[in-house]
Amino acid sequence: MRPRMLRTSLATLTAGLAAAGCLVAAGPAAAAHDRPPRHACSPAVSLTGYSDALDKTTYDGTYVGNLSALAPDRRGAVAALSDRSSLFRLDARTLEPRGVIALADESGAALDSEGLVADRDGTYLVSSETEPSVRRYSHTGEPLGRLPVPDDLRTAPEGRARANGSFEGLTLLPGGRTLLASMEYPLDGDPADLVRFQTWQRTRHGDFRLGAGYTYRTDPGLGVSEVTATPDGRLLVLERGFTAGVGNTVRLHLADRPGHGTALRKRLLADLADCPTLGATAGQPQPNALLDNFEGMAVTGRSGGRLEVLVVSDDNQNDVQTTRFLRLRVRA
Repeated sequence: MRPRMLRTSLATLTAGLAAAGCLVAAGPAAAAHDRPPRHACSPAVSLTGYSDALDKTTYDGTYVGNLSALAPDRRGAVAALSDRSSLFRLDARTLEPRGVIALADESGAALDSEGLVADRDGTYLVSSETEPSVRRYSHTGEPLGRLPVPDDLRTAPEGRARANGSFEGLTLLPGGRTLLASMEYPLDGDPADLVRFQTWQRTRHGDFRLGAGYTYRTDPGLGVSEVTATPDGRLLVLERGFTAGVGNTVRLHLADRPGHGTALRKRLLADLADCPTLGATAGQPQPNALLDNFEGMAVTGRSGGRLEVLVVSDDNQNDVQTTRFLRLRVRA
């Protein structure tokens, strides 16, 4: 979801991007599980670096920002989705753009694209808040079909979802058979802290049919901005909120693997306000200058028994917000 804010003019990608694209290093996390990691946000999460190198840049005539989702690409890159219907391919190490494709719906209209999965066959699954919807795209951006959505989860008046508050996160569970989308905010009539997660099951023909639905309880005043599966099938859940004059709240939780009851339990891994700033600056008030409007997250590997997690913020093309990448190490 993107707040309505003033846009800034587009900037061009500078010649020094490749060098600047390397994350600000913070050193490795401690290997021993019984000691707090170096540059800890909590005993379970450490910050190993951040990068603002893509902030207010363009690539091939396309603004590199408004980033709402990340997904490891089978070709060894990282796919980054803009909520303005652009899909970037980034170098996994430097985060420098290597390609971009435009996305649209079946009629050619732009999407409010928020969630992303890079599937095993090279296609992409993309969720949009507009209807909401989940569509499949070819590796070159052609729409290949869409998945069924329960009536209750449709945007009002067709359903009970609020505008700009439906399918925000999208992830494929290990094994590739279960796809899960997370709603950002509650449905009309649901408790203020309850959001819905919807699943689909892959058939033997490779398409998806509707699966089980789940409920998840957020912290007071927060919504779910992203969800991504861990290698054992549990869920990393990014909860986010914003208060004018105060800034963002961003918390990382670990939730149950779907399938054991319909209510998913969670435990807090870290409040990102407790991370070291590593010299980061903010263009507006923040509890911690490192914070911004973090919306995208992906597990990119393992190191020393911990998950390597990449997180990105949506700058809304706003001059007081930043397109910022964080690299975290997470003990889940």
